Amino acid sequence: MILGPSLGTSLAVWEPQLPSLIRTHHVLRWDLPGHGASPAEPMAGSSSELIPNDGSATVGHLAELVLRTADARGWERFAYAGVSLGGAVGLYLAVHHPERLTTLSMVCSSARFGEPSAWRERAAAVRANGTESMIASRPGVWFSPEYGSTPHGAAMLEDLRCTEAAGYAACCDALASFDLRDRLADVTVPTLAVAGRLDPATPPAHSREITDGIPGAALVEVAGAAHLANAECPDPVTSALLVHHEGVPGQADRR
Repeated sequence: MILGPSLGTSLAVWEPQLPSLIRTHHVLRWDLPGHGASPAEPMAGSSSELIPNDGSATVGHLAELVLRTADARGWERFAYAGVSLGGAVGLYLAVHHPERLTTLSMVCSSARFGEPSAWRERAAAVRANGTESMIASRPGVWFSPEYGSTPHGAAMLEDLRCTEAAGYAACCDALASFDLRDRLADVTVPTLAVAGRLDPATPPAHSREITDGIPGAALVEVAGAAHLANAECPDPVTSALLVHHEGVPGQADRR
């Protein structure tokens, strides 16, 4: 199973799910370009090596990194789950490389993340002022302000502070150009969408659009959860992932 992160987070965003998922899967987490501090990860490196930083970055570039990493592990097929931007990467794979996925879960994600101009503006602001400029606005978006003071919440905010401005901005460019709403009906991979009912970034309507558009897709809404629902309300998200990803014929890399 490959786990994809949200913009501004690192491998740590998936820590609440790891103990359960590793019981049944070989699990690989990956960092977005310029995010995280794990040089041992196959995708670690400077953002300039991994994704264009000239405004032309796309979610397709990120999906290619995932496929390259899976190929390096010898994983022809794999389950995939992603939060927000990480979920968009999974949707891209389901549309363009469905033969590689056994299952897909999109946690607080979307087929389109709002107006491109807003992402271009954020990219410009971070290039000018760094990711420190994003810190104050994340509690209340990612999770409740109270959760931001917990060890896990504080660690994720620190990850954002340490994220390369260039890598973060390039990922904003990728989100600006992302729109797969007209391809949802083409998805044949078994799909789960998880929504946080208090998510201001990708409200539940985004997940409902995904499940309305993908034949047979399932929807779980998590009460009391904001954008990083898997972090703040881990138990219902973990349960939904386990139910969705278990028992799928041909699923790769099971223990």
